[in-house]
Amino acid sequence: MSEQAAVVGSEEFFRTLVENAAEGMLTIDENSDIVYANPAVETILGYSPDELVGSSKMKIIPERLEPVHAAALESYVESGDRNIDWDGVELPALHKDGHEVPTLISLREHEHDGGRYFTGIIRDISERKHREERLRDQKERLDEFSDVLTHDIRNPLSVARGYAETAQDEHDSPEVEQINESLERIDALVEDVTALARDGRTIGGTERVAVEVCATEAWQNVVTDDALLEIEADVGAIEADESRMHGLFENLFTNSVDHAGDDVSIRVGRLSDDSGLYVEDTGSGIPESIRDDVFEYGYTTSDDGTGYGLSIVKQIADGHGWDITVTESEAGGARFEITGMEFY
Repeated sequence: MSEQAAVVGSEEFFRTLVENAAEGMLTIDENSDIVYANPAVETILGYSPDELVGSSKMKIIPERLEPVHAAALESYVESGDRNIDWDGVELPALHKDGHEVPTLISLREHEHDGGRYFTGIIRDISERKHREERLRDQKERLDEFSDVLTHDIRNPLSVARGYAETAQDEHDSPEVEQINESLERIDALVEDVTALARDGRTIGGTERVAVEVCATEAWQNVVTDDALLEIEADVGAIEADESRMHGLFENLFTNSVDHAGDDVSIRVGRLSDDSGLYVEDTGSGIPESIRDDVFEYGYTTSDDGTGYGLSIVKQIADGHGWDITVTESEAGGARFEITGMEFY
């Protein structure tokens, strides 16, 4: 036997692996008594291995579930029938301080010296559960926002479009035409956001989209006051859903103007490695501590904000298969980098 094989096959080697594992490992006998617990269990449940070994597994089972656990083990020992997925079942465990910890447990059975033992690998999934709860809350808020768009905005919007069309018929002027175009764009945005909320649709068909033209058109739909837009020369064209790209640019531009001020300068350009685009401004930037939060539904640092602008941007990027991150521009402002784009 080689030296490497001897090391890997040694009891000490495997004990070291188990003792240093990030996942909790707990072994019980067929009477539900705990015979082994590794150090990671303390991180998850608060009990040291010494506090658990020799105790019943019921020590870490919520009281309401004790009868279920007892019956399940007894049934399996007698019949061999499993009533749960041993490769991964979500179960609440009882922490030493009394609160419940959501866990994912994988189970294995083994024999030793004629005895039957059951080892569970325990993973704390609290963070995942919190994320799922936040997503549910975000979806509920988006549904509510969709209802507002549908009922409280679309109805008066239809009235406004009717008057605007009448005015266009009676007074054929560029100003009235611009009003009609703006109202049509608002109606399209309402439809897009409603679609995002109701059926998760983020993109339709894709086509060649000239970035400079798309960004310029989007700029015209944003109240910019004294803000300036600069588009890098030869920025090129990408494969995208043009309507969604308008929405992406409009929301990024609006975010800059709302947070950086009416005189902000915004620049759109191609990333140096040709992997995508950037949109950056000369404002005060986004603190690093909240950069992971700004794309969440409903997240806003402004009393007047809805918290949906950047979440819509993220949805549009995700729908195209792109990645979007936020960092700092050379001027100290916000810089959004969108990667994974296909250029022509």
